[in-house]
Amino acid sequence: MTRTEESTTATGRGHLPGDGHMWVMVLGDLVIFGGYFVIFMIYRAMNPDEFLRAQQHLAINIGVLNTVILLSSSWFVARAVLATRAARYETAIRLVRAGGALGVAFMVVKSYEWFVKIRAGHTNSEMFFSFYYVITGVHLVHVLIGLIVLGVLVRELRTRRRPSMVESGAVYWHMVDLLWIVIFGLLYVMR
Repeated sequence: MTRTEESTTATGRGHLPGDGHMWVMVLGDLVIFGGYFVIFMIYRAMNPDEFLRAQQHLAINIGVLNTVILLSSSWFVARAVLATRAARYETAIRLVRAGGALGVAFMVVKSYEWFVKIRAGHTNSEMFFSFYYVITGVHLVHVLIGLIVLGVLVRELRTRRRPSMVESGAVYWHMVDLLWIVIFGLLYVMR
């Protein structure tokens, strides 16, 4: 390895962040969600009026709020990766915690939204809401797993402090956010 290659690898530029196995897992998750999205679009195309009527019951403001929450969370986690690379571990810990707090806020808002929808009688007896609960529910499980990953990152930053581990956790968290952006577009915005 030349001096330039060593310097590039050491600074974190010029390589795929995180572990290759995490990327394989992320790509697998994206394929699975892609299947959900394609099936949703097929059923939506077969029942456009039914889906549009049901979709009118979603509050776009709540969807926007959750989008802002998760994008802000991603920003904190991305900043934590940079702080880790700069050996500013206490800052990185605070940033990961802030990202995690926003992840919890996302779950609270989504739970509130589910409660309101179920209470209003919008259950999985309606095809649109069947998709809504499955897609957002599976995503919510991914957010929960992501929060566990962020907890592991805090522990990592207190002990071994491996930047690749923090990058891998960030890759997962960003995937969760990317999925939400697509979900938001499909469920709340697309008419």
